[in-house]
Amino acid sequence: MKYSIQQHLDFIYNSYPASEPRPVIGITANYGDRMGKLADSYYKQVLQAGGTPVIIPPLSDKHALLNTLDRIDGLLLSGGADINPLYCGEEPAARLGGINSERDLPELLITRLAFNRQLPILGICRGIQTLAVALGGKVAQDIDTTIKHSQEADRSDATHSVTIEKDSVLFSLYGQFGSTIPVEELQEKHYVNSFHHQAVSDTGPHFRVVAKAPDGIVEAMESSEHKPVIGVQWHPECMEEELPLFSWLVHEARQYRKTQQVHDRVLTLDTHCDTPMFFPQNIDFGHRDDRILVDLHKMTEGRLDATIMVAYLPQPKMGETFSSKVSFPVKGPTEYADLIFDKIGEIVSAHGDYLALARTPGDLYENKRHGRKSIMLGIENGLALGGQLQNVAHFAERGVVYITLCHNGDNDLCDSCRGSSMHGGVSRFGEQVIREMNRLGLMVDLSHASDKSFYDALEISRTPIVCSHSSCRSLCDHPRNLTDDQMRRLAQTGGVMQVTLYAGFLRKDSKATILDAVSHLEHAIKIMGIDHVGLGTDFDGDGGIPGLANASELTLFTRQLLERRYSERDIQKIWGGNFLRVMGMVQKMKE
Repeated sequence: MKYSIQQHLDFIYNSYPASEPRPVIGITANYGDRMGKLADSYYKQVLQAGGTPVIIPPLSDKHALLNTLDRIDGLLLSGGADINPLYCGEEPAARLGGINSERDLPELLITRLAFNRQLPILGICRGIQTLAVALGGKVAQDIDTTIKHSQEADRSDATHSVTIEKDSVLFSLYGQFGSTIPVEELQEKHYVNSFHHQAVSDTGPHFRVVAKAPDGIVEAMESSEHKPVIGVQWHPECMEEELPLFSWLVHEARQYRKTQQVHDRVLTLDTHCDTPMFFPQNIDFGHRDDRILVDLHKMTEGRLDATIMVAYLPQPKMGETFSSKVSFPVKGPTEYADLIFDKIGEIVSAHGDYLALARTPGDLYENKRHGRKSIMLGIENGLALGGQLQNVAHFAERGVVYITLCHNGDNDLCDSCRGSSMHGGVSRFGEQVIREMNRLGLMVDLSHASDKSFYDALEISRTPIVCSHSSCRSLCDHPRNLTDDQMRRLAQTGGVMQVTLYAGFLRKDSKATILDAVSHLEHAIKIMGIDHVGLGTDFDGDGGIPGLANASELTLFTRQLLERRYSERDIQKIWGGNFLRVMGMVQKMKE
């Protein structure tokens, strides 16, 4: 029976609700005979898995690459010719196969850019090698092996086995996504096809090996940082039983799209960032600079709308001068804080089309509406006041929104959690400072304070208190973290605690990952409630963990929240809404 074009169109339009669009999977094309081309099995598997396949031609034009990444939800790196060893800093070996110079650079570039944006990636055969080369690993030009890795058998036939690590995502997904294999029957040994003579020899810093052939050749790797990235050396697109790999990619792409949509609507605020300490070193904030964890590019990649950048002041020990603790010639701590704020102002002015200072919650929302990132100002260590109460007004005039009363050592305001109980809590001068901060609408921040200073400040302040970058002591017994009782008292008085990403405050062995940060967040929610928590990364102040290593990875935090079925309303509270509620209250109560 023949159907008209209109009948086909009616069928298509009525098949899928508009509210459930299929995620778009970009597939890198091969190149030969002056054509971009791709085996049909790649896009058919993506389609069967529930995705919308699009083919990405091998173009290195930066505008084409960036616009492509803006429009896809996942990336599939397809198979093909050898990778030029020059990209690994090596000369070609005698048995190197044919290379594809038209394809190498575009694919390496799009892989790096997609990885920076946290796009889900599946690399197949050459694709796993592309992942390695693009992200700091290496490829053996011609593997030395006792097993045949380039079969004459049909591509749909499995010809050798691989052993998959049981603690890997790769292992688990064969029991998901419509697999016919019962979970209890999953085995470490898996049978694959094979068409290669190159293989990954070094995964680089971002991956771990999760499958090997019996001869030790790397057959699969995946992210060691809890990112949705997997590479396999075999060709799953040719084997029907390998659909779970493509279903995984489509699932992760769907989650990526949902995460991006949440970031479109939600204002994201990191409440503590130490990047300004690097600004006097001629950092160019407008470039993706490996020396710092927060810059305009990383904020854009991680969909971070705003950050509170602090002037951090190291606390001199007995007998030390402040000028001996910093690398810039200044007369004292107040002048140093002003120098940092001047540098921030210069950076904002230099990038005014994309960046703006903010003083109030309203400023943040207005900047987001106009497509600009926001910087708020904070002070880490009340030493910046130089012992002069009038400097509270000076810094309020400069736009500071909070002052962390102390750092690692007692100062003239209060005792630190790393101090010697000089005052037995908050000093008389510290009490005056807190009251003046209340009067002028500045938030009192008690991260780094001793337990006694914490409780004293809670009694003194007539406005809610914040802890801009602290975590949970019951999960990691460190004096910098808050006890459950402190957290309850903080919540009872309307304050907030922002989980921080300093590894040693998340786990005693410092081997923390994004999963540990989420565990601290969820413990805080259990103790305090959803209205009193948030995130203060401490980036560039030694904050940063696998999965949340810099500002570009912050969408992964949202992705974790979505996977745990937090509502968008609660995600907004966590991503700065609670902190901004307190800021608004404090600013409204100023005299």
